[in-house]
Amino acid sequence: MIKRDYYEVLGVSRNADGEEIKRAYRQSALKYHPDKNPGDSQAEEKFKEASEAYEVLSDREKRDLYDRFGHDGLSGAGFRGFGDFDFGFRGFEDIFSDVFGDIFGMRGRRSRGVRGSDLRYHLTIDFEEAVFGVDAKVKVPRMETCESCDGTGAEPPTRPEGCPLCHGTGQIRTQQGIFSISRTCTKCRGSGQIIKTPCKACDGLGRVKKSRTITVKVPPGVETSTRLRLTGEGELGTGGGPPGDLYVVIEVRPHPIFEREGQDIYCQVPVTFPEAALGTEIDVPTLEGLVKMKVSSGTQSGTVLTLKGKGVPYLNGHGRGNEHVIVKVETPTKLSKRQKDILKDFALESGGETHPEREGFFEKVKGIFN
Repeated sequence: MIKRDYYEVLGVSRNADGEEIKRAYRQSALKYHPDKNPGDSQAEEKFKEASEAYEVLSDREKRDLYDRFGHDGLSGAGFRGFGDFDFGFRGFEDIFSDVFGDIFGMRGRRSRGVRGSDLRYHLTIDFEEAVFGVDAKVKVPRMETCESCDGTGAEPPTRPEGCPLCHGTGQIRTQQGIFSISRTCTKCRGSGQIIKTPCKACDGLGRVKKSRTITVKVPPGVETSTRLRLTGEGELGTGGGPPGDLYVVIEVRPHPIFEREGQDIYCQVPVTFPEAALGTEIDVPTLEGLVKMKVSSGTQSGTVLTLKGKGVPYLNGHGRGNEHVIVKVETPTKLSKRQKDILKDFALESGGETHPEREGFFEKVKGIFN
C-alpha cells in the first residue's frame, strides 16, 4: 500500500516546528479517536496514519531521515510503521502520552512527588543594615519530616504496604478498544502504598509543623520590597517531591537623618546665617561617621553639596552612590536687643551687591507691573 506524505497527513508545511506538529496531531487524533468513532474502521485507519506521522515528525532523527530519503529511509532504519503497533523507536503509550498525557493520566506509572509550597517572610531591618548587609536570624514555621515515623506516615514499627488495588503502581489501567488508558488509583491516591496504622505524631501525614531558625544573608544595597529567594527552605514536598522555596521580602526602617533615592542618600544640614554668609567648615554625618565639609561664603539655603562614593552600595557589588548634603540656612530667632540693633545696622548698609538675587527679583517685578 502506498503511504501518504506525513506532512500531508497532518496538514502542516515541511518547515513546521514541533509545536505546530503537535497541535496538528492533537486535532487529528481527537477527531479520529476510536472512542469517538466506535466501529468506524476508516476513522481507526486515519488515527493510525496520523499517529505514525507524528511519531516520525516529532523525532528529530527520524524526521531528518524521512526528509532526506522518504519512507524508504525509515524502513532502512528499522521503523515499520503502526500497522502491527510495533512503533520502532518508542512505544505507542509514549507517543500518545506526549499529547494526551495530562488528559488520560499517562504521565508515568506512579504519580510523581509533589513539590512543597513556597513560603513568604517579611523581614524588617535597619537603614544601616540595608546599606551594608546583615546576617539576620528568622524563625519560619513550616512542615518538616516527622521524626517519629521518619516521614513514612506509619506508626513504628509498622511500614506502609503496597496497594492491593493497583499493586503498588499508583495507576489503574483499563482497556478501551485498542487503547490501554491509565488513571490514578483511588484507593492509594497514586502513592502506590497503603498505611494501615497511621503515625500518632503526624496522623499519617509523614510531616509535622515546626519552627526552624534560618540565617538570611541580606546583601548590601537592598531596599524596601527587595525579595530574596532561599532555595529549598520552603515547605517539605510530599511523595518524595522537592521542597519549596522561601521568599524573604525586605522592609527598611526610616532613618532619622538620611533619606534614600536609589543608591544616593540625602541629608539636610543646618548652618547659621553668619556661617553661610562668611563661609565655614562643618561636620557632616555620613554612613561611616562625621566628615569635614567646607561651606563657601555666600552659600544660599538649598545649596546641594555632594560627597562622592558615600551613598549606598550597588547590589551587584560594583561601586556606591553619592551622599548629597542640602544646606539649610537657619533664620535666627529670639534675638536680643543688641542683636536686633546689629541686624538693623546691617540692613541699612545692605544694597544690591549684598543681596543680588533680591534686587534682581524686584527689578523683574517692576518690569511686569509697570
